[in-house]
Amino acid sequence: MSIWTIELNELGKIQESFKGQLPGLEKELEQLIRFDDPNVLMLYSRRCLEVIVTDLCECELKRPRKTEPLKGIIDKLNKEEKVPSHIITSMHSLNSLSTYGAHPKDFDPEQVRPVLNNLSIITKWYLKYKGIEIPGPESVEEKPKMTTTRKQAIDITMFEKSVAVLPFRNDSPDEENTYFINGLMEEVLNNLQKIRDLRVISRTSVEQYRNQTKPIPEIAKELGVNYIVEGSAQKYGNSFRLRIQLIMAAREDHLWGESFQQKITEVEDIFIVQSQIAEKIAQELKVVITPEEKQLIEKIPTEKLEAYDAYLKGQFYWRRLTSQDLDISLKYFEMAKEKDPNFALAYAGICDVWIGRQQMGHTPPDVAGPLAYEAAMKALELDKTCAEVHYTLALMYTWGMFDWQAGEDSFKKAIDLKPAYPEAHIYYSHLLNFLERPEEARIHADLALKQDPANPLVIALYAVDLVFFHEYEKASKLGNEVLEMDPTSALAGFVITFASFNLGDYSKAMEGFIKLFSSQYPGVIEGLDLSGAKRDYKKTLELIAETAINNRKKSYVLPMDIAQIFLLLGDKDKVIEWCEKGIEERDPNAPYIAQIFVSMRDDPRFQQIIRKMNLPI
Repeated sequence: MSIWTIELNELGKIQESFKGQLPGLEKELEQLIRFDDPNVLMLYSRRCLEVIVTDLCECELKRPRKTEPLKGIIDKLNKEEKVPSHIITSMHSLNSLSTYGAHPKDFDPEQVRPVLNNLSIITKWYLKYKGIEIPGPESVEEKPKMTTTRKQAIDITMFEKSVAVLPFRNDSPDEENTYFINGLMEEVLNNLQKIRDLRVISRTSVEQYRNQTKPIPEIAKELGVNYIVEGSAQKYGNSFRLRIQLIMAAREDHLWGESFQQKITEVEDIFIVQSQIAEKIAQELKVVITPEEKQLIEKIPTEKLEAYDAYLKGQFYWRRLTSQDLDISLKYFEMAKEKDPNFALAYAGICDVWIGRQQMGHTPPDVAGPLAYEAAMKALELDKTCAEVHYTLALMYTWGMFDWQAGEDSFKKAIDLKPAYPEAHIYYSHLLNFLERPEEARIHADLALKQDPANPLVIALYAVDLVFFHEYEKASKLGNEVLEMDPTSALAGFVITFASFNLGDYSKAMEGFIKLFSSQYPGVIEGLDLSGAKRDYKKTLELIAETAINNRKKSYVLPMDIAQIFLLLGDKDKVIEWCEKGIEERDPNAPYIAQIFVSMRDDPRFQQIIRKMNLPI
């Protein structure tokens, strides 16, 4: 039994007392009382506080909260005496304490209890404020429903409900069917990720175990899960056979296994098997699936078999992320769209290709941006319940249109629809950093790393967060670890550059910067004499800057990357010039301006740019 079971039961009773009256708060509390994981409890406690403070901002301060940090709103409510001082104290305590849960090394489980106690105090006061009567202790005790539910969730198993789906083995004689077998695995994984009561490791972290023969307990330990799903499949003509099993890792006990043999006459034949597998696994692990989650799992995104087949091929090539593979991917997504003009995921795939081309510098933002936005809006028009579409829109709004509120709304929607969505959590953490909300950013960054612990992209993005948190030594260490996993990582180069620069190690910063530009702009670096980089890093940077600027006429170089060179050189005038160009050209890295160019914050010209971006100074 968890040390905070009493506190959760109390919150369950409170939630029962106002059912159907405050849907926003009810939804967050309902999720909170279903979990035992301390990090998740911290996250949902904070989200409950957000709902309450946002409403108070509108009712008492007569204005929308937008993206303002919670602390600022709480301080204003206190200053204008809109909320009793003892409630303000509990709000500040919850707001502060919940962020410590995001530090795994410093985390003490006892910190969960005061957070939950403060949430109870705040919620009871808020219900009185809204004119909702709270039943006394005796009348609440007479309702055993919430207590029973919580007791079942605890008594069902002593193990955390955490699972990894290993890459399915392709038993087909034809390697060309790999895309189909991968698609089966990814859809089973995707369905499990929609279940909030289950912690699921992301695809990228399990990919390293493809064709490996490590023992199951060792794999589970490395990924930090209690259960493993294994599968193998064959596709022959219009039929496929899939064998799958669920294993309790510690004892290598086979909890469930089944063989599916299916002739594919309609696309439903594939989706029915995939949804059955997810539901069987959830049933075996005694996981609660809500009616909304069940509906999402059983949803059929297209009725055209050829469209789905083309989409799977598009996904297969998109994951390779080279310029040539992105072109092949786009061809298949376009084919899927032609086969079924109402297939939302085909449009989401097209959008992802253009975002990928823009982020990698293959296509200028003024070309890629409109094409990505058009595809994303079409996808949303066709399907508003697709987490991937909302995630794609969040990227578009944040890095393409600099619309922070729309970006945040879309990230929240994506995470609501698919709680185990590490990419959404990690990029949302970056947006929260742009908005100067580091405590919330850290919570989502840690959730992303927990859900996808071996993904070099997620680790690199987490290291970027550490740079923003001024934890430079930790960031640099992670940057080097990413380079061992992926020697071509431009993000790792960025992390090492600015972590080392802020630590005063300019030689190491130079190494990182050459890695960054070599990965992202090989045409700029090739042919340059960099032999004296360590001896005279300023001269080397000046040479790279000159070449990059001249190169823009032939091949696009992002303005903010050029501004970074001048930051390292200490040329403030040039930093301002290229930051302004970045905003003008809608550089997708422009939102990072306040976090990267920290030393420029006192410059009035730089402050004006920040205001133009509608970011907090």
